[in-house]
Amino acid sequence: MKPVEGRLLESLRHDADERETKLREIVGERLRENPPPAMDDHIIASYFFALRTLKLDKAVEEISYHATSGIKHPPAGSLLAACSASAAGVDAFDATGKIGLLHVAFPLKMMLQPDGHLTSCDILHTVAGAVIFDMYENQDARLVALSIPDRVLKTFPGPAHGPRGLRALARFPEGEPAFGTILKPTAGITPEDVERIVAEVAGCKLLMFIKEDEDLYPNLDYSPVGERTRRAIAAIERAKAERGDIGLIFAAHVSAAPHEIVATVLEALDAGAQGVMFSETYAGGAVRMVREATKNRAIPPAIYGHNAGIGVKTKGIWREVIDFLARLDGIDFRQTGPIRPGAPFIRPYGAEWEASETALSRPIAGIKPTMITRAGALDQGNLILNLVDAERRGMLSDILFLAGSAINSIKNARGQTDPRLGAESMMQTLEVYRSHELDSVPVDRHLDALVALAERKKLGALSEALRQRYPHLSK
Repeated sequence: MKPVEGRLLESLRHDADERETKLREIVGERLRENPPPAMDDHIIASYFFALRTLKLDKAVEEISYHATSGIKHPPAGSLLAACSASAAGVDAFDATGKIGLLHVAFPLKMMLQPDGHLTSCDILHTVAGAVIFDMYENQDARLVALSIPDRVLKTFPGPAHGPRGLRALARFPEGEPAFGTILKPTAGITPEDVERIVAEVAGCKLLMFIKEDEDLYPNLDYSPVGERTRRAIAAIERAKAERGDIGLIFAAHVSAAPHEIVATVLEALDAGAQGVMFSETYAGGAVRMVREATKNRAIPPAIYGHNAGIGVKTKGIWREVIDFLARLDGIDFRQTGPIRPGAPFIRPYGAEWEASETALSRPIAGIKPTMITRAGALDQGNLILNLVDAERRGMLSDILFLAGSAINSIKNARGQTDPRLGAESMMQTLEVYRSHELDSVPVDRHLDALVALAERKKLGALSEALRQRYPHLSK
């Protein structure tokens, strides 16, 4: 077989993450210095473009033609002109004028519905269409920011609960760190398995939330969502004596094709679920559809907007834009990523992570915040770092600390998975956090210091969990 030539091979190894980090630094700095204008009758979409032949200011004509009225020179004062996009600002990075930021104003006249509302599908259909991402002329294109007039924002439903409402729903105390867990194993399990796994952790008062995994499909012949939910709720009911007055939200996984999802949601709710979890990446508009279908229930479901597949979209649309729209549509929970030493395990991280958490939590009139969910290799070794960060930012009540395998896959001395041992190790980690004994330890030495402290204080569950999660430390 013909070998791949060296220079070509190196181009295939190009580190897109490194480039993305640099691009975010440049774009962020320039947007702070020269933000796009706010317009009450337009949506402003901000793009980064690297064009092959066109200058940025000329690209607006192509965008307007293909994404709005389909005419390049509409008569002044006409309806065509009122429905055509226009330039709202150009920031070229060099003298060629072919690379930089382009702000485009899309008129509400062409898309606003009679009662004054829009949907995220309407918006993305226009601002993120073929003329942006499919044209060969556009060597690179990113939708980096979106500005929507306040009067339109107010027409979106937003989260049914938000962090404060979720705590009220679960009767979970304000100021106490809220934890969640994910059922493990994730697939190939029956309703009886779900009941057993939930029963093993339901008594833990750290938990406010339990969800199924995105790989456990809802309508399996051997594991239907209704029966799984009924058994999970029964297990939670039996744990009431251990939990006292503290409730526990169970979110059934209901990802499905659009024509199936509402019926599946209703089946889970009728079986007792207070929450539902699904991924909207491959089912555009699903969040809004579920919010509208359930808004008249006495207690609408808490929606965990799982972001499986979001990385496909973030190659063209920056994550904070996607998360912002998902929040407007009504998600109550959204995963970001945990702070951890060393290389990140999962995206987002760095500036992308910060931008995403800001989009989910910043004040928006009439729209509740989304409960940020730190997940994706959150475990005993980095939990304290995340608790410290949340407390420093005044967001301890607004973040859910979600650990799956770090609770449900920890094994006991018999080599059996023991969620109770995993939950106990999390409680011991929380005790260490509250002791403040590691406050002065640098991030890169935190794990070693935690291991030493757990051994010194004979915190057996924590020591065992750390040994299993970080086997290299015991060598």
